[in-house]
Amino acid sequence: MGQKPKALTPEAGPQHELGAEMREWRNHRGRSLGKLSARINYSPSYMARVERGDQAASADLVTAYDHELRAEGALIRKYRRIQAAASSSCETRDQPRDHVSYQGPDVSNTSVLLEDSSAGEATSSEGISVPARTDDGRIIFVSISRRALLGTLGTAAAAAALSDAPAAANSPTPGTLPAMNPIEHLQATRRVLIDNDNMFGPYQSIPIVERQMAAMRSLRRELRGEDRRQLLQLHTQYAELAGWFHQDAGNFRAAQHWTREALELSHLTGDAELTTFILARRSQLAGDMRDPIEALDVAEAAEDRAEPGSRLAAVAATYGAHGYALQGDADACKRAYDHAHELRESMDPDPASPWGVWLDAAYIEVHRAQSLNVLGDHQAAAESFGRAITNLPAGFHRDRGVYLARQAVALAGAGEAEEAGRTGMQALRIGVETGSGRITRELARLDEDLGKWHSVITVNEFKDAMRDAVLKQA
Repeated sequence: MGQKPKALTPEAGPQHELGAEMREWRNHRGRSLGKLSARINYSPSYMARVERGDQAASADLVTAYDHELRAEGALIRKYRRIQAAASSSCETRDQPRDHVSYQGPDVSNTSVLLEDSSAGEATSSEGISVPARTDDGRIIFVSISRRALLGTLGTAAAAAALSDAPAAANSPTPGTLPAMNPIEHLQATRRVLIDNDNMFGPYQSIPIVERQMAAMRSLRRELRGEDRRQLLQLHTQYAELAGWFHQDAGNFRAAQHWTREALELSHLTGDAELTTFILARRSQLAGDMRDPIEALDVAEAAEDRAEPGSRLAAVAATYGAHGYALQGDADACKRAYDHAHELRESMDPDPASPWGVWLDAAYIEVHRAQSLNVLGDHQAAAESFGRAITNLPAGFHRDRGVYLARQAVALAGAGEAEEAGRTGMQALRIGVETGSGRITRELARLDEDLGKWHSVITVNEFKDAMRDAVLKQA
């Protein structure tokens, strides 16, 4: 006989009231903690503490409950009311507004912004996925605040990014702002965010993107006609960019949320190219999440929608090819990458189209290298990453870190432990500077793969540096 659930005390306070309603919805849908945990990827013990009111719920947990239990926003609205009341209370007492109660460690792998929250609400301090070392030496991913993360890393690059990037995004060159309408200003901000992405990484950019989208929601109430259409298109582009930043940070649930929102918004714009590009991006995200069916199906849909001879058809084929690698089908994977090259070589792209302008033969080959790694051809993957790193332009700082991290994993798979440790160290420095989850996840795998080479100096140096760069306890 199972243990009787602990009686709830919703009258004890807002935190208890929210927890009781979360359990009520779970019971209403006939879900046990274990079954719901498996669906939303949270620890059952954490969920139980939240339901009892022993621990405050995070924004992403409430969103996960609301979506999975089909609460139609009821839980999200209650969470927002509690946050607003707590923030108002904190303001009255002249206390900081960031934390309304003790936030215990959230052992989820990802985080997501509440869909209808406005700028500043539960987005700047919760749910960043970072690597953490457990007592038995394993590295897992836990969720901590952005502020805590930056305090832990404390790098000069992070400090520079926080001081410079928002200013660059929000403060155009003196004398230009009066001549810019709101849409022009938002377009300029997006360009700044994209230009700085490769150097600084996602964490300082995510709050800026979310603030700009909140501003666009307000503007959409005021604009009509062509201005409104342009704003919808720009809002779609921002949502796609938010999805990319969260994907780079390793927050896949948030990346899915924003990419899906971008896809929905794209249909309102009537821009077929934009819709096709976002479909292709969904395939890329599915590949990062190691979901071969989604990667293949969405890539096929994107290629079918793309104009014949367009660059987007080759982009979609490139992302879809990795799906075959995830399925373990080496022959189909090779044919798919060869098909992507054929599409690229025969394309006659519209020079005015902004989508996929970065696609070239080297881009396709670096994706093939990642697929070779998945398929177990580690030596070929390491060599291909080496060529990509050599040819990468100097400004692609974060991408260099991603390629180095993946090359290090390939080298470890090929048995070249000394070089893997040395390459991993280079990637780790960039990972710390940029906060890229794509780098740190690869390095977490590398840390595990190198566990059997205890006597190799570069391996020990890498492991020591990893230990210093991540939290010691989950």
